[in-house]
Order: sequence, then structure tokens, then C-alpha cells
Amino acid sequence: MTATPTPPVPTPSASAPSAATPRVPTLDTRYGRTPQRKRRDRWLLIGGAVALVAIVTGWVFWAGWDNNQANLETTDTAYTIPDDHHVDISFTINAPPGTPVTCALQALNEDFAIVGWRIVEYPGSETRVTSHTESIRTIMTPNTGLINTCWLT
Repeated sequence: MTATPTPPVPTPSASAPSAATPRVPTLDTRYGRTPQRKRRDRWLLIGGAVALVAIVTGWVFWAGWDNNQANLETTDTAYTIPDDHHVDISFTINAPPGTPVTCALQALNEDFAIVGWRIVEYPGSETRVTSHTESIRTIMTPNTGLINTCWLT
């Protein structure tokens, strides 16, 4: 018996779409890479850059506007604890002559909790550097006394 050759079975070609299969869009349109999207992305990038420049410029003007705060320096020089409910704080203020200064002083206990607080106003003086000693009443035994902050008034 001899084998008879079987005729080849035709296979559909991958490159030739049949009438029943829909047309496949290109990869760019399939994944959203259209010219309209490129233009929109470019405008969003430009708008974001302009907004960032505006914010940085605004911050630079805001931060540098009040130049007077750079002229104020305070230094804690000493503290003493005369009893369980008081602390005496000694410090110096370096400010432009004639400029009034307000300082917030605080007393801390050994757990660093604030146990005393006082706001003190100083009128402008004729000299740039002035020394001060203030007493703060506390609710517990203080461990230290210091300047929290000072500002020009």
C-alpha cells in the first residue's frame, strides 16, 4: 500500500484581515498617544512650570519683605532657681536703638514641660545691646529658664 499524499490545509493569513474581523487600530491610538494628547500634555507642563515659578517668586518676596527681623538677636546668659516656684532668667537683647522688643520667656521642668511662661515688653533703648533679668513664677519646680522667642514691636 502506498500512502497517498494529503492535500495541504489552507490556513488564514495573519496579515490579511477577513471581512468578519474588525480593523485593529494602531498602537498609538490604542494607548492614547494621539496628537491632541501630546498638545494637552505640553500645555499642562507649561502651566505647571509657570505656577511653580509664580509660587517660588511669591515666597522669595514674602520671606525677604520684613528685613527687620534679621536685626534682632537674643542670648540666654544665665538662670537661677531661688525657690520651688520661681526662676530668674538673665539674657541680652541685640536690637536697633530705639526699637521696642517683646520677648516670650519660659520655665521648663526636668521633663521639658513648660511650667511657667511670661511675655515681657521692652521699650526702645539708646544702645544696641541691653541686658535684662526677669523672674518667672512657676506651677512646679523648674529645671531651667530660657527665652522662647523675641520679636520687634
